Amino acid sequence: MNIIALLIYLLIGLFAGFMSGMLGIGGGAVRTPLLYVAGLPLLSAFGINLLVIPFSSLVGAISQRKNIDWKFAPYVVIGGTVGSVVGAFLAGLIPALVLGIIFVIVSIITIMGIYLERVSPRLAQKINPNSKTIIGGTFFLNLLTGMRGGSGGSLFPPFLRTMKMDVHKAIATSLFATIFTAIAAVTIYWYRGDIILLPALMVIIGSMIGARIGSLVSLKTKPVWLELGLSLFVILLALVVVFKMLLL
Repeated sequence: MNIIALLIYLLIGLFAGFMSGMLGIGGGAVRTPLLYVAGLPLLSAFGINLLVIPFSSLVGAISQRKNIDWKFAPYVVIGGTVGSVVGAFLAGLIPALVLGIIFVIVSIITIMGIYLERVSPRLAQKINPNSKTIIGGTFFLNLLTGMRGGSGGSLFPPFLRTMKMDVHKAIATSLFATIFTAIAAVTIYWYRGDIILLPALMVIIGSMIGARIGSLVSLKTKPVWLELGLSLFVILLALVVVFKMLLL
C-alpha cells in the first residue's frame, strides 16, 4: 500500500472525525462511503468504520463530558448496543431498496423532531421521555443503521433532541453511547476477518484528531446552528440514500 493511499485514509478519518465531534454522530455516514470509494470492499468499509468509532467518539465524549446526560445515557447505551449487534448480524440480508426507504422515512421524522417544540408545542408536551422510550428508540435506530454498517450515531442526536434533551447534551450523550454500540458490532466484523489493519490505523489516527477539533468547535457553537447543522446533515444523508436507490 503506497503513501498516497495511506494519506487518503488519514484525510478521510480527519473529515469524518470532525463531523463526529461537531455534531455528535458516529461518523459512519461520511466515513463508510468514502472508504468504499477509496477502494476498500464494502464489508471492510463497514468494519473499519465501526472499529474507528469508539476511538473518535471517546475523544469527543471526553471533550464534551460536562454535557453528557447521565440520567439517560445508560438507556441509550443499552438500546443502541442491542440494536447494533442485531443489525450487524442482519447486514446484507434485507434488500437495499427496502432498507433505504425505511431510512429516508426515519430521517424525515427525526428532523421534524428537532423542531417539534416550535412547530407543534402541544404534541411536544405529550412526549414523555423515559427509560422504555429511550431504549426502544435507540434500539430501532441502531437496528436500522446497523444493517447498513453503521452505529446509529447519525440519528441519535436528532432523536435525543426530540426527547427534549438540549442539543449540546444530545451531541455529547450520543458520542458517549456510540463508544459502546460500535464496540459491540465491530466484534462481529473482526471475527469475519473484514477489517484491514493498515487503512484502519490511518483512519483511526485521523478520526481522533478530527474529533478533538470538531468537539472544540461544537462547544463554542450556538445551539441554533448545531440544530441546523444536524438537520442539513440528515437531509443530505437521506438524499444520498435516495440517489443510491435510483441507481439500483
